[in-house]
Amino acid sequence: MENHKRIEIGEGEVEKIIEALNRYHGIDFSGYSRASFTRRIQRIADKDANGTFDTLLHRVSENKDYFYKFLKEITVNVTEMFRDPSFFNSVRKNVLPELSRQQSLQIWHAACSTGEEVYSLAVLLHEASLLERSTIRGTDLNPEVLLTAKQGVYPHRNFQEYGQNYERSGGKVSLSEYYEASYGNSIFKSFLKDKMTFSEHNLVTDGSFNKFNLIMCRNVLIYFQKPLQAHVVHLFKNSLVTGGFLCLGSKESLLFSDDRLAFEVVDAKEKIYRKI
Repeated sequence: MENHKRIEIGEGEVEKIIEALNRYHGIDFSGYSRASFTRRIQRIADKDANGTFDTLLHRVSENKDYFYKFLKEITVNVTEMFRDPSFFNSVRKNVLPELSRQQSLQIWHAACSTGEEVYSLAVLLHEASLLERSTIRGTDLNPEVLLTAKQGVYPHRNFQEYGQNYERSGGKVSLSEYYEASYGNSIFKSFLKDKMTFSEHNLVTDGSFNKFNLIMCRNVLIYFQKPLQAHVVHLFKNSLVTGGFLCLGSKESLLFSDDRLAFEVVDAKEKIYRKI
């Protein structure tokens, strides 16, 4: 078997990749955390035994199929249903009762990845009798993960853990009431899907497209450098109605944001905020 020399990814290689992604695909990763970005590119380079960095760069730039594969690995797509059950329990108790005062609800799940948390939220809305008056917009910059989210089909092997998460989040029934099993997969029922739309949106370059009562964007800002974090928080502030809620990830905060004074803390532990 032929041995390939390892492609070493350093600062110079990272900058060339970022420049190529922007030039050929219009996606700007310059505000992403360099340490995390470098690790991910190195992992891709180690898997693809191409021999030279120039070969890797050419494939990223010119090969559309390879670019989508690269994009899926370079972006963070770690997600699960009812991830951090205590967070979803807090949403049940602290957010949904306030949203119930509204006649219609516009909800944005930004950087939704493959959509498991979008379906989790839809279940909560249904159990609070709010789903019928809700429109949920799931967005991501990667069209491949959006296709998975739109289909709502996931490996059944994950659903024992998902069911346990659901119970810990304060679930009312059995999670199995919301999906049908088929050939090793679980398919969410259409009454959940009917309230969702999925579309491409880039938090770095795209602007606000509606006024929302609730925005969820969990465990994404941690991969951004401080200026890009500030940019995204400002985008969310401008996209919320007064009294609207913003939900971030467990390691994220508005503490260092210039827009922090536009929000009040609803749940400090679970990183839930409300625009004032």
